Amino acid sequence: MGLKSLLLSKDEKTVRVLRRVLSDLEIDVEHCSGVDEAIRRITRQRFEAIIADGANVEDAGSVLRGVRAAPVNKRALTVVLVEAPVGLKGGFELGAHFVLHKPLAVERAKASFRAVRAMMKRERRLQLRVAVQIPVECYGWGSRRYRAQTIDLCEGGMAIQFAERFAKENSLRFSFELPGMTASDMGHIVEIHGDLAWEGDRARVGVRFTDATEEQRHTLRRWLNAQLPEPEQDDPPVNCRLTDLSLGGCYLATNSPFPRRTRIILKIRTADLEIRAGGIVLVAHPEFGMGVEFLQSTTEQRDQVLRLITTLRANGDKSPQLQVEPDGLETPSSDAGVAMFQSYENERSAAEDTLVDLFRQKFEMPVDAFLEQMRAQRHAVETQAAKVSS
Repeated sequence: MGLKSLLLSKDEKTVRVLRRVLSDLEIDVEHCSGVDEAIRRITRQRFEAIIADGANVEDAGSVLRGVRAAPVNKRALTVVLVEAPVGLKGGFELGAHFVLHKPLAVERAKASFRAVRAMMKRERRLQLRVAVQIPVECYGWGSRRYRAQTIDLCEGGMAIQFAERFAKENSLRFSFELPGMTASDMGHIVEIHGDLAWEGDRARVGVRFTDATEEQRHTLRRWLNAQLPEPEQDDPPVNCRLTDLSLGGCYLATNSPFPRRTRIILKIRTADLEIRAGGIVLVAHPEFGMGVEFLQSTTEQRDQVLRLITTLRANGDKSPQLQVEPDGLETPSSDAGVAMFQSYENERSAAEDTLVDLFRQKFEMPVDAFLEQMRAQRHAVETQAAKVSS
């Protein structure tokens, strides 16, 4: 199944460039020149990405609001094309995940949309559901325990049907065994927490997994791929160069940054080891790079980040190759997205992290001004460190 995008634009040159770029990246394009037609399609068809030309800010805003209101496209990646007067700030205020500047040049647009394509694939696979009936044990508040059975399962959650009446609890712990896997398979029994995302008739509910470990995600991904005749392959990781590093985050130079609010996996590979750590993109600068806050809400995540930082600092200017791959998208319109962002804020160190603060407070700033402020901040930190060491 090919990736599908919808493009709203009246600019013939923009349409021509994007048709060429997206065709080269094997992304189908449905073009609309009017906002009513675009919204009609959004409510009836599934798209992995919605691209809106911000030349008419009101039309672009209407389309993005339509995306958020359409159940079939709530998880679609949204891209807004802006001109200088609107800028990054205006694009993000419309609710876009990614903001690109016009006029578009073919090669520059292709570099940006490579990251968009990787996200489109990842999001689609997160939502790919396999129909399967598996017994599930559900544990609620205190000693409450319920029996249920899955209706379908995906990497991000599942639909289940309870065997009996259950108390309405927002969060439960679930335990189930993946069929076809044996005791010799690591993680064949999944113990995971989840929130109830929706409630249907006859005790049917939808569950969104929360706080899944990397091992659990890997196990679910491996099992789901085994159920598909031709599992889709992810795009290769993006190679990055480290420019700034703190205990809370880093800035990575790359011409294909991932959109803001993308969960990512950072990887360092050497001849002797591979280190992985989680992060979330707080700043996305097309063609320049991205600012990433490390995920450190669990002991496992903190240990991974510590190993990553230690290795990067030990190697200095000769840092090993750093690669990044997407791990999903957090939408602040969802309760889970809001909760996750609040969790990040609560878990921050008592000591201020000036780099992460810059990411959080200045992500809408024009690129040149942001990079200059980051350089000034880096110089101040280096100067202070030199004084302390002397």
